[in-house]
Amino acid sequence: MSATVVLVLRILVAACLYAFIGYAFYLLWRSLQPVNRGQKAGTPVLVLQPADKTGQEAHRIEAGEIVVGREKVCGLRLQDKTVSSRHARLSYEYKQWWVEDLGSTNGTYLNAMTVTTPTVLVKGDTITFGKFNFVAGFETKSSTELS
Repeated sequence: MSATVVLVLRILVAACLYAFIGYAFYLLWRSLQPVNRGQKAGTPVLVLQPADKTGQEAHRIEAGEIVVGREKVCGLRLQDKTVSSRHARLSYEYKQWWVEDLGSTNGTYLNAMTVTTPTVLVKGDTITFGKFNFVAGFETKSSTELS
């Protein structure tokens, strides 16, 4: 009878161990998932105002992520040879807007400094893609004025 009790206890301990390992892998998998790829309530809209008088219009970015470049699939298309086909990425993650250069030929600049890693955007930052300069602003979905 004691052999049966020991066997049952071993099976219970093994089941608990496998459940713990499975839960740990589940938590790890969830933490590696992309954060906020779509527009959710409370996500501020990124507004890119032209910094200079080039005849460009302001761009409102409501998606959680867009690519800037010349390709037709880019969310923000800038038709000029100084802009690479896939120049940069703008994304909303961890409750902040980020800019990231995608290996562009002429570089992406934030406040006249080269962007080499994903960098947080704040209101009033000047972002440069090729010859295009924009000033970053934010607005909430419910408000109509820039904040």
